[in-house]
This record gives sequence, structure tokens and C-alpha cells, in this order.
Amino acid sequence: MNWTLTVAWRYLVSKKTHNAVNIISIISVLGVMVTTAALVCVLSVFNGFRGMIMGRLAMLDPEIAVTYTTGKAMPSGDSVVSAVSAVAGVASAMPVVEDQALAIFADYQMPVRLKGVPDTYAQLNDMHHLIVDGEFLLHDAVSPYAVLGVGPALSLHARPGYLRMMQLYAPQRQGRVNLANPMGSFRTDSVFVSGVFQLQQNNYDADLIYVPLDMARKLFDYPTEATQIEVKLAPGADEESVMRSIKDTLGESYTVKNRLMQQAMAYKMINVEKWMGFLLLAFILVIATFNVISTLTLLIIEKDRSIATFLSMGASGSQVTRIFVTEGWLISLVGAVSGIVLGLVLCLCQQQFGWLTLNADPASLVVNAYPVEVIWSDIIIVFLLVAAVGLFTSLVTSLTMRRRLATR
Repeated sequence: MNWTLTVAWRYLVSKKTHNAVNIISIISVLGVMVTTAALVCVLSVFNGFRGMIMGRLAMLDPEIAVTYTTGKAMPSGDSVVSAVSAVAGVASAMPVVEDQALAIFADYQMPVRLKGVPDTYAQLNDMHHLIVDGEFLLHDAVSPYAVLGVGPALSLHARPGYLRMMQLYAPQRQGRVNLANPMGSFRTDSVFVSGVFQLQQNNYDADLIYVPLDMARKLFDYPTEATQIEVKLAPGADEESVMRSIKDTLGESYTVKNRLMQQAMAYKMINVEKWMGFLLLAFILVIATFNVISTLTLLIIEKDRSIATFLSMGASGSQVTRIFVTEGWLISLVGAVSGIVLGLVLCLCQQQFGWLTLNADPASLVVNAYPVEVIWSDIIIVFLLVAAVGLFTSLVTSLTMRRRLATR
């Protein structure tokens, strides 16, 4: 095997008699190299977008969320909070109540997602860093306040500092609708606007409004219930261990999710896009490796005398065939290694200098340049793919070699 590898490497790097063979060999290596570099860069960009999106969502999503499995709201939410708070590794746990409501401000109205939270809710996440106007305030000595997502703030033309109060309406959960007085079937309350937040994620910015927990419980008729318990972990606590402990404490009636599980759909969508892009580039890679078949076919014709010499010296047909199979695999491996190095260099440059920028208003973007994150498992997958495709094309070429030997 050693001598076949030596001969194959010599055929790869030595100057060929016909210039066309040299050109096609270079094109073959470059084709594999460019496609491999593209695979590395595309996968890394998708990784960058996934990390950016999940990082933004982590600014509002709790580290652990506890919901009721058999219903919308869990009975006695405060007692569940006490049980969760007693679990080792939990720094704090807070009940929240979330449901649909109608918000009216002046002559504007829109359906919103109302989320009632405790006054200390900002200790649970990075809410203060998301405020773009006003402050995160739910109560003062006189009045309750609401913190609006940028979507409701724009649709309702509401902002902090206005003396007008925002009206909130929620349908009563119990009783019959009085057709003579439809408004009697709604619970209502009023709040001032204290702040506007922007996460730059549509499912949060479009319709979410934070209000005091006691107001939400009154509006939705949940005097002691909670729709979710949000948990902040203590520094150094093991997430999986804490989740198991909470699950064991509460039983099967409750569902415990970490941030990744809470955003499972978004995570799946990003992964689907990533691997669809991978498959498209893999198809281009297969087409690019057809050049390897052309190179090996021409090389077999050029090395006709060398083949005859090997056979006369006692080499078997399979050994001679193995030279050209190895030659084709070497072309793919050289292109793969070169492409991975090139891709990593491009990713590093993008991380450091941000050469490729996003074509949009910088004020509306979270980042101005394409984010990049290299994951080494992706690099291994790319290398194995190129090696496998290269080996396959080399084996296809071996059929040509066997037919040529059969005619001797």
C-alpha cells in the first residue's frame, strides 16, 4: 500500500506531459477547496445566527419555566412557587399570569398578550437592558403601570409620560354573556405607561405588555392561580439536576423546560435552514468532484506506459487500479484540507473585522455584520463528507481502469 500511495502522490504533484491534465488537476483541487470552504462558512453563519437569536431570547426567557400539564393555569400558584424555591440550586422563583386582552389608548385599540409579573420581575432577566423608552416600573405610591413592547407602543401611539391611562379589557371566564349589556361581560382596568421595551424578536415585540401581577389576576379571574412559574438558577447550579429536582418535587402534573425547550420551534427552524443549506452545497460538491473523474481518466491515458511498466514488473491489476483510486482520494483530501483552512480563515476574519455586512438600516439591526460561530463537529462532518464523495468518485474511476486493463 505504501508504494501505491507514494506513486499516487507523485502523480498528483509532478508536472504532466499534457498541459490540459495539469489544468484539470488544478481545477479539481480548487473546485473541492472552494466548495468545502463554502460549506464551512455557511454552517458557521447559521451557527452565528442561531447563537444570536437564542442569546436575544435568553434575555427574556427564564432559565427554567414550570407550566401546568393538564390545564392553562395551575391552582395555587403561590404554593408551587414556595415548593420550587425550596429546591437546591434555585435562586428565585416567581409566578406569572399571561392571557389575551384588549388594549385601548385614546382612539387606538389592539388585541395584546398581557403578562402579569411581580414588581421584582426584572431581577429574573435582563429586562432593564431592553428598555428603549422610560423605565421598567409596575407600581409607584399612587398608580399601577404597564411596560409595552415596541409593537403595542407604536400601534396604540402610547409612550411614557402621557397623562392618559391605557384601558385593558378581558372577557370574564365564568358566567353568561348579557346581550343587553355586552360590556358587562368584560373585566376592565386602567394603567399608565412607564416604559417601552424592544427585543427585536417579533413574537415578543409585536403584542406583549407587562402589567402588575395583581392586576392580571383580577382581569383574568385568577385569584391564586399562575399560568407559569419562572425560575432563576443560583450561580454554579447544574441546570439538568435542578430540573430533575423540580420535576420530582412537583410530580407529573407539571412540565419543566429550560430555555432551549421553551424555544424548541425556533431552534428547529434554524436547524432545518442550516441543514437545507448544507444539502444544497453538498450537491454542488458532488458536481464539483466530477472534475476528479475527468482528471483521473486523462491521467490513466497519459500514464499508459507507466501502467505497462508496473504490470511487466509484476504488479497486479488491482494494485495498479489502487494507484489511481488513491490519486483521486488525494485530490479530494487536499481540496478538503485546503478548503477547511480557507473557510476557518474567512470565518476568523469575519469575526474580527465584519467584512460582510447586512443590507438594512443599521438602527433596526441587532448586528451590522453576519455573525459567525465555528462548531468543530460541523468541520468534522464537512471533512467526512468530502472524503466520502472523493472516495466514491475514485471508485467510479476504477471501473474505467479495470476496463482498460482488461483490453491489454
